[in-house]
Amino acid sequence: SVERFCRHLGDLKKSLLPLFAVMNGNDYIDLAALEGFFSKVRWPRGWAAGKGGKHARLQGLLNWLAQFAEPTEAVDSVLKYLKKHQREEVRELLCTSMEDYTPSDVNLEDFFQNGKYECEAARKADLPQWVLDALAEGKLAPFISDALILRSTFLHVQVENMQRPSAHSTALPIRQVIYGLLLKVSQNTEAASPRKQTNELPVVCEFDRLQKTLKKTFVQAASLPTDFCDDHFPLDKLMEVPVSCRQMLLLETLGVKMSFLESIPSHLQLPVAVTCYWIRCSEPKVKLHQLKALLLMIVSGELQRITNDPDPAVLCAEDDSIAYNEFLKWKEKKLQKKDFDLDAAHSFCQWQCCLQMGLYLNQLLCTPLSEPDLSRLYSGTLVHRLYQELKSTPSVENLFSLSPKMTQLYQALLNTVES
Repeated sequence: SVERFCRHLGDLKKSLLPLFAVMNGNDYIDLAALEGFFSKVRWPRGWAAGKGGKHARLQGLLNWLAQFAEPTEAVDSVLKYLKKHQREEVRELLCTSMEDYTPSDVNLEDFFQNGKYECEAARKADLPQWVLDALAEGKLAPFISDALILRSTFLHVQVENMQRPSAHSTALPIRQVIYGLLLKVSQNTEAASPRKQTNELPVVCEFDRLQKTLKKTFVQAASLPTDFCDDHFPLDKLMEVPVSCRQMLLLETLGVKMSFLESIPSHLQLPVAVTCYWIRCSEPKVKLHQLKALLLMIVSGELQRITNDPDPAVLCAEDDSIAYNEFLKWKEKKLQKKDFDLDAAHSFCQWQCCLQMGLYLNQLLCTPLSEPDLSRLYSGTLVHRLYQELKSTPSVENLFSLSPKMTQLYQALLNTVES
């Protein structure tokens, strides 16, 4: 416990631990000015340089802090070791940085017992209750709260071709619709008063890469159809919008009609809609072998699902089990090593970016389409191998031919995307 840790260090006051954390440095704080302190300070007797090995500075600092009654006294002592012109700036930095270590007032017991939580940060954020609950339960991604509260999002880089535009650029129109829903940008924004436009700029700052450099871009939110701009449907009432309207917005964003998806199992409709979007919007254009590799990978996940489902009500046909065993044998075969195809990797990265934002939009719209099982939906190793083999051995497309059900599913996926 914290109490035993402090007692072990000679009754170090618990209130001094934030100062220790800040002085030692973390991912956000690295005060170079404090090197002057560390080079001059004399640790308490028994903690001279050399004792404690690589942790000598940590142990020395903790024991040095143990002599003080409270943080202000310790900060004053630290500043004495610095040059006069540095002191006030460092004092302000230390005091501000220590605030990051203020314990949260969230009652975790309430959350784990009742699924609810109350905290000052949530109250100050002034977000709808359903959004707060969904964020706490992991039903909405931190990406949503970043866009809503900070008006800023960070787009993580994958193993992609750094000479091409970021893989996230393909999914930009989906993100703009997400921002539009969160920031409620109406098609009549132009008619709003100039003051309102100034105070509520529908813009989100995105951090992405430009080649190998971090780039900051201000992205304007998309204007939404009238159904979603109406005063009756602000963010806190989004769940009350008819499912058909929410589904229509999702599918219009992805450029797909529901009638195209009717032959697809409900839990795969969202990935297939995203795949249609990817085919239309990716740059460079998706190659047929890349599409087929992706669809075969999705089929393999489905085959694994029905052959390994513990639900006794789900009967697995014998030909499905045979097909799955043949697939496992194929996976175990050692292949001749081939060069890594960076352009294919970039294309699959674009698909993942589109899927991620498609999932976020679906979640924000309170899942008008079923959520897929992501654990069985994508395998980078598998999709790359399928792509490489399809280029040299087209017969790999018949990998699941022993299962009529999987053969039919693959054809349905391929026909839907091609149409």
